[in-house]
Amino acid sequence: MKLRRAITAGVLAVSALTVGVGAPAAADQQDTGLLRVTIGRTVQQASASAVTTPSANASCSINRITVNRYSECEWITIHVDVVKIVRGQPVLAGTADFDVKHQMTLKAKSANWSEKFYISKAKTTRAGKGLHVNVAASSKSGTKAKVHFDQGHTLDSKSSGSVDYKTDPIKKGKVNAKAKTTYKYTFTKAGYSPGTVSYDSAVYRCDNYYGTSGCTIPESPTGVSMINQPVIAFGIRELRARGGHYGDPFGGKPLHWMINEKQKKKNRAAVCPKKPPADAERAGRTSCDEYPFASTYEGGTNLPAKQRTITWVKKAENDSQGATITNWRRAWHVMDHDPFFVII
Repeated sequence: MKLRRAITAGVLAVSALTVGVGAPAAADQQDTGLLRVTIGRTVQQASASAVTTPSANASCSINRITVNRYSECEWITIHVDVVKIVRGQPVLAGTADFDVKHQMTLKAKSANWSEKFYISKAKTTRAGKGLHVNVAASSKSGTKAKVHFDQGHTLDSKSSGSVDYKTDPIKKGKVNAKAKTTYKYTFTKAGYSPGTVSYDSAVYRCDNYYGTSGCTIPESPTGVSMINQPVIAFGIRELRARGGHYGDPFGGKPLHWMINEKQKKKNRAAVCPKKPPADAERAGRTSCDEYPFASTYEGGTNLPAKQRTITWVKKAENDSQGATITNWRRAWHVMDHDPFFVII
């Protein structure tokens, strides 16, 4: 959160990066230059394991945020120009290039978690040597971030640190607003105004909807299996054979869960007749199962007729499906608007 073809959740641009330099030195200050910082453009993608093993650590690749349901790896490249002011004109005096790798692991049964980050030794030219760095991190929506790092570290050697996250107690049934971590780096060097850069993690969300607090990366899809509901699975396979692709992990678009009981009833009524066909009734299949599920934003008549179907099943199978979905939602903290696929 691809069955590599399965879920490419799309390459999404990360929130805008903030880059800054220190204010120009006043006449009575000793600063004779400034530090100018830029950062590699970063994109987000789903891990190949997003549906199959959403609890495994997301893999890392440069200038990417790779995510699954409970993990992200963010690999950032940072460039610092050391700029000397000579007779009022900026002159490049040196450079430093390094990267930062973050590995964040969320928890299904706790709203407190941690991450580790690793800063490489900088490749420097001339005055790029001897740069110092401070690291800060912040979060919102009831979650606080605390950085553990040797502040003022010199980029001439590699280093590492961690961030601990602690979330205020969440009442049962409550879903916190989405949040993200903003990392801020401040660079210093004697005789130069400081330079700063900031960037964001993937979006995460904590909840206690079912009575157990936990946090996930909601944009990363997971998958619910209908294998133990054979007639329902058969109906979905027939739809996919006719070209219905919503919820199909092999190249289809994801479904999106909906928490709205009133709309759920409307969606079901819009596609399910009140009475089953005679042959289904004789076989004891008197329960209408709609696909996409009524509890999705694609349910009811929201999709064209060729992208949806109904299957008449025995009540026991429909009840079994309901239990399967509830257990899946509880395990993966699937909430309103969350994307998912259906495995058959």
